[in-house]
Amino acid sequence: MFARGETVIQLMERLAPKHYAEPEDKIGLQVGSLRKEIRKVLVALDVTPEVAEEAGAVGAELIIAHHAVIYRPLTHLQTDTPAGALAANLLRRDIAVYVAHTNLDTAEGGMNDWMAEALGLDGRGVLREVHTDKLYKLVVYVPKDHQEAVRSAMFSAGAGWIGNYSHCSFNVEGTGTYLPREGTDPYIGKQGKLESVSEVRVETVVPQSAQKAVVSAMLKAHPYEEVAYDLYPMDLKGRSFGLGRVGSLPQAESLDAFAERVKRAFDVPFVRVVGDGAKPIRKVAVLGGSGSRFIRNAMFAGADVLVTGDIDYHTAHDALVAGLALVDSGHNAEKIMKAKVADWLGERLRENGYATEAVASQVNTEPFRVL
Repeated sequence: MFARGETVIQLMERLAPKHYAEPEDKIGLQVGSLRKEIRKVLVALDVTPEVAEEAGAVGAELIIAHHAVIYRPLTHLQTDTPAGALAANLLRRDIAVYVAHTNLDTAEGGMNDWMAEALGLDGRGVLREVHTDKLYKLVVYVPKDHQEAVRSAMFSAGAGWIGNYSHCSFNVEGTGTYLPREGTDPYIGKQGKLESVSEVRVETVVPQSAQKAVVSAMLKAHPYEEVAYDLYPMDLKGRSFGLGRVGSLPQAESLDAFAERVKRAFDVPFVRVVGDGAKPIRKVAVLGGSGSRFIRNAMFAGADVLVTGDIDYHTAHDALVAGLALVDSGHNAEKIMKAKVADWLGERLRENGYATEAVASQVNTEPFRVL
């Protein structure tokens, strides 16, 4: 059984919920339709003509990309222009394009965590908080002999976390009543007869980012035809998420040695470095994409260096004067997401019994070369 496009994206949004994205970010479905069966997903950093050809060659009906294929406003869609020709090629092949950008950057276990892991950083924290997960109380009434199955399903989908404690719930036994009417198929009881059933009221905490998955898992595990449950907003802060990460190297090394570490970690042919090559580096801030707006955040966090994908000339001077070293690895360093997303999504698809494959693009979309 192959997953439909909507199902693939529901799974993808468990990793990178759309509400994590920056307000003006161009994310979501940009080309084509998800209302179809998906046999193969191609995960790419950029959507170029070469990536579109690759998708067609491997039989992918869906591309999940990090960078938007439609970023600047389109005033026309003329097929004799590069943008128009690319869109026409994708539509002709019936290849949909879905974009996960700053929501993937912000997500726990997403882009910036992968980059920090690749650099070997310990004790990681967020560079700039941009989102706090809202918390909800989920209350569901379950027959006693199904309470464990329903709780387990909700916990597996992301419910029940309070701080560093997992599987948190409160359970009260009571009696539920209902009268099955015509057209019903009750799990317990008969049509037209008032029933009294020993049930358990199960309460647990659900973060907004996991709400859809938890409710879906609960309904699937629950034996009743019509499930009685409630969701209440809570006036408590959940986990904070943000862009960039800050962590420490196991031991200090020179800026030049660290720059070589960045090249190896991100498999890039060159980096641009700002600062004295002999400067000791221990605390590191890392941010995929353009980091010019995050210089102050890195300094406030006490970082010795900021690793990012794009720094302009004047910002480099500002950082140099302020004593913050920079390593500009280029945007293409974010290609680390291709294999990571493909592996994560492929595992979720298999867990849910789908034969849909997720594969990483092999096309190198680095536009620069060094002479």
